[in-house]
Amino acid sequence: MRTFDHSRPPVASQSVGVAQGAVDLALDYALRRYSFGEPLFNHQAIEFKLARLEAEVAAARALSYQAATFVDEGNARMTKISAAAKLFASDVAMRATTEAVQVPGGNGYLKDFPAERMMRDAKVLQIYEGANEIQALVIARQMLKEADAREPIWPEAMPGAAGLADGRAAPAPREQTGSNQEPAGAVA
Repeated sequence: MRTFDHSRPPVASQSVGVAQGAVDLALDYALRRYSFGEPLFNHQAIEFKLARLEAEVAAARALSYQAATFVDEGNARMTKISAAAKLFASDVAMRATTEAVQVPGGNGYLKDFPAERMMRDAKVLQIYEGANEIQALVIARQMLKEADAREPIWPEAMPGAAGLADGRAAPAPREQTGSNQEPAGAVA
């Protein structure tokens, strides 16, 4: 597993590069292709699509940086974050390349157009170094391991807590008795 912890952040970084390239390609095309007398980009649907993709690429980039930092520091959470970075960034790359194929219409699907190759590259990024379904499994198992090592964060909302079994509201943290755990959340 340690090998994958170290190899998944570079795959996430590759995914960010493919995704950013696809967004940039779609943006450049949308600025230069005219429809109804104005650039495609001026149509709200295209603006919103590209803006959302830009935000997703930025989030994938940040998560990829965090995963690489965790690997460099030997952080105990690197397994979960490396898998999350690979999963999220490669999914963003696939979405971005799909849109980069669609924005130019029929041109986007041509073999001579870069978006078609980017889309194939993005698909491979979802598969190698562990398919994304495996990344989700790794993340879930790490979450379980972390949760098993601590007490519930909201004990008053857990099955069997006073009042929950018979449909009453859970008591406020100050009203709970018999609990040696400090109240969680904001206390005014």
